[in-house]
Amino acid sequence: MALIGSGVQESTDPGSSYRNFQIWDLPGQIDFLETNFDTESIFGAAGAMVWILDAQDDYIESVGRLTETILQLQQMYPDIKYTVFIHKVDSLGSDFREDIVRDIIQRIMDDLNDAGLENPPVSFYPTSVYDDSIYEALSKVLQLLNPQLATFEALLNTLAGSCKMQKLYLFDVLSKLYIASDTSPVDMAGYTLCSDYIDTIVDLSEIYGWDRGKLRSGQENENGSADESKALQKADESDAESFINGIRGYCLYLKEMNKYLALIGFSKEPRFSLEKPLIDYNVQIFQDALAAVLVLT
Repeated sequence: MALIGSGVQESTDPGSSYRNFQIWDLPGQIDFLETNFDTESIFGAAGAMVWILDAQDDYIESVGRLTETILQLQQMYPDIKYTVFIHKVDSLGSDFREDIVRDIIQRIMDDLNDAGLENPPVSFYPTSVYDDSIYEALSKVLQLLNPQLATFEALLNTLAGSCKMQKLYLFDVLSKLYIASDTSPVDMAGYTLCSDYIDTIVDLSEIYGWDRGKLRSGQENENGSADESKALQKADESDAESFINGIRGYCLYLKEMNKYLALIGFSKEPRFSLEKPLIDYNVQIFQDALAAVLVLT
């Protein structure tokens, strides 16, 4: 079991993620609701609870402890959101995997409904350490704690429609978790490409990047010519961007939004690369709108 704090604050450290949050890892076999534990100090600041359930083991007992925990916490802390990671599903056959996932969800929801908890705030995600499903699931958990999620999704839906993007993500670069996406269905193959895309860009920036902002703050290029100084100044003031055409049938687009966030999208449209100037214009409009929203948070 893991707890994620509700006090998710915007970061001011350039070397950190867009949002700072705390994760508490708690052993699931211990009942932290017993009287000898300080319940308030453990659950009082929690915004979300993640219960990791091993799909390979006998999960009946774990399901029982989970439903009991949710029922007790709902009485004391009704604002906590609950997420179940059905883990290690990769080792199960495709047909058997669907049956296991369906059975776990049905058991938990039936137990909660039978106890009188209607429409319980519980989400379910099959996960594995051998693909990016764990990042996808953690991204969804953090989105539960984002009060501006609906606004971000509306902006991304508009941009995706105008640019003919199959999927758009607003990624936190350091953690590789996305804080929002458009509301179209997730394409896991495309999501994996986007995640790998971030890794590549970050690796290249560590080799060829520089500490942007020094020229902006007045530091001059003492050894270079006037033209070199102007070129560096222009690069220093621009946001990083990248475009790749024809990767496994996808066109990938990346644009830095600020020092924490990057917009990444992909499309299978054959004319996507030809319309990049129009896409750049639309993305700039989106970036301005996003900046205005972030100022209000």
